[in-house]
Amino acid sequence: MAVTYTIGDLAREFDLTTRAMRFYEDMGLLQPERTGQGGRSRVYSARDRTRLKLTLRAKRLGLSLTQAKEIIDLYDSPRDTGAQLRKFMEVLAQHRQQLEAQMKDLQANLDEVREHEQEAQMLLARLAEKHSENA
Repeated sequence: MAVTYTIGDLAREFDLTTRAMRFYEDMGLLQPERTGQGGRSRVYSARDRTRLKLTLRAKRLGLSLTQAKEIIDLYDSPRDTGAQLRKFMEVLAQHRQQLEAQMKDLQANLDEVREHEQEAQMLLARLAEKHSENA
């Protein structure tokens, strides 16, 4: 018999809320089987667990859920591995470029903050000099 999981099982394992799990389902990242009265209970397969693990890994890399779904869907389909890897490389390259641009902006911001800190220190030193001269 195949291993299955409840929404609570996976939420606990991956430290998520059940609301987050339902959101991932709404995004098409997870596709649990519906059981029980009116299909209210969700039964997750090992495939769903793997997709959730990959989704969270993609999020840690900073990819959007849409990008994560694209990549996970590629790996989930019986397509050519070369095409899958090229698409993955394309998404990663775009993301790397975004991160590098953000890092450049952050570095410029840090440089500006350091400059203001130095100016403030010089002004404080001048004030201290004046204060000691007047004392």
